[in-house]
Amino acid sequence: MDAGLKTLGPAALRRFQTLECDAARVVTERFFPDSLPFPDRFKRQDECREYLVYHLEFLKSALQFGSLAPMLAYLRWLDGVLAARNVPPHSLAQSLQWLAEYFAARMDRDDGEVVHAALLAARQRFVAASEAATTQPAAPEPPAPEVVALQTALLDGDQRGAFAIINRGLDAGRSLTEVELEVIQPAMYRIGEAWQANEVSVAQEHLATAIVHAVMTMALLRAKPPASNGRRVLLAGVTGNQHSVGLRMVADAFQLAGWQVQYLGADVPTAALLQQIESWSPHIVGLTVSFAQQLTDVKDAIGQIGRRFGSGRPAVLIGGLAINHFDWLVGMVGADGCGADARAALAAADRLFNDEDIRCRGSRPN
Repeated sequence: MDAGLKTLGPAALRRFQTLECDAARVVTERFFPDSLPFPDRFKRQDECREYLVYHLEFLKSALQFGSLAPMLAYLRWLDGVLAARNVPPHSLAQSLQWLAEYFAARMDRDDGEVVHAALLAARQRFVAASEAATTQPAAPEPPAPEVVALQTALLDGDQRGAFAIINRGLDAGRSLTEVELEVIQPAMYRIGEAWQANEVSVAQEHLATAIVHAVMTMALLRAKPPASNGRRVLLAGVTGNQHSVGLRMVADAFQLAGWQVQYLGADVPTAALLQQIESWSPHIVGLTVSFAQQLTDVKDAIGQIGRRFGSGRPAVLIGGLAINHFDWLVGMVGADGCGADARAALAAADRLFNDEDIRCRGSRPN
């Protein structure tokens, strides 16, 4: 929790949410007024509105959970993205100022002051951090040659070449989990960083993701099926989370450890998640959260699981980039544990299962 940062109640949060799109529109028009000609004005307006909506989704999380840390991490990331795309400096700070003015004028006075103060606090801390960043960060460790080779194959759309790289790792005696964490994951991180630097297109990033899913499927088929340990895990991305490569790595790790796995993939509606829990009775439910604006969704999903299944609910394990950076959010959203990667998620699930109270869950007759 940030000292001095106030939160909003449910009714005020709903009011804030109804204003998000209009706030993005109004501030976009201040950046790109219709009265002035801009090259590619409509494209610029659409991109600006999209970024502003993301601002407000992260802010909504801060107004609910009482911490600006996830929003500030997002702002620092976005600052690099915008700089690589030649967006004028200080635009990001200006957008926060204008959004603060909008909500102060549109919401009830007390609630508007809370939102206004949060946005100005985010702006002040973001600007201070930017001004303090005068030294160059230490150069990262050079990636392994196989990581660079896989990255190249993925960006070239070379599925055969990508599978050959993974096969060589498996032929050398490494487990699929090791290859996924030590080769595939860093290669995908590097592709994400290249997109951030405007060196890779959205199409290339999507192509790389599609190939990785195919390669992981083929690699999993090489593995000898382990004996079942009688444990069941259900894995899903929360509503709105379109990122699933990490979750797929978690699914592979569990399956290779003998767990029975149901992998639902990305962007699973909570109603569908509850229905599948009811149908299959897993011991553990694993949910992935990529961005802080999805914290509200995961908290709601965990709350609904608790209300639906009561004391017999399955244990809930969460992970993803948003949780990896801010693991103190685990308790705030009502989860039982977290895992920073596939190996850590499996270890956390084993610990949860070994808890006698949790082990008895998921034992309802099907």
